[in-house]
Amino acid sequence: MTIGAVPTLFLICGLPGAGKTTLARRLAAELPAVRFSPDEWLADLGLDLFDVPLRGRLERRFTTLAMELLDHGQDVILDFGFWTRAERDEPRDEARRRGARVELHYLTAPLEELARRIVARSQEPGGVQLDPALLAEYAPLFEVPTADELRGYGNGDGRLH
Repeated sequence: MTIGAVPTLFLICGLPGAGKTTLARRLAAELPAVRFSPDEWLADLGLDLFDVPLRGRLERRFTTLAMELLDHGQDVILDFGFWTRAERDEPRDEARRRGARVELHYLTAPLEELARRIVARSQEPGGVQLDPALLAEYAPLFEVPTADELRGYGNGDGRLH
């Protein structure tokens, strides 16, 4: 981040296998920015990736830390998936109240490609184990950002990837 520049909160949005963490890692290195990824933390700690209450607590804590970092002028990346508009609106609005910019990066791919990536990722050392058949259950739960929503972010188009 450039001294005196407005800090930016980056929200990384998409279904499993869309490339969210890959993008988040690249952005963190290029900017630089602090990156929070619940999947990585849960996996590193040997905890259940599907423990919804624990994931919620972890995401709330990461969001609190993100806001504190924004207050100190640091760019932050939240690699949460942000499946619903409400999940995207809350940190966006809080960051804006603090004077930060907010960018939404929405990543998408056909379900067949997401499944292929999930299988490949699960075969990597330390890779997240996720049954690709779950994508059929997840897809209807995911609220795709609308064109109107995407226009409401600092990057203008929501950065479709």
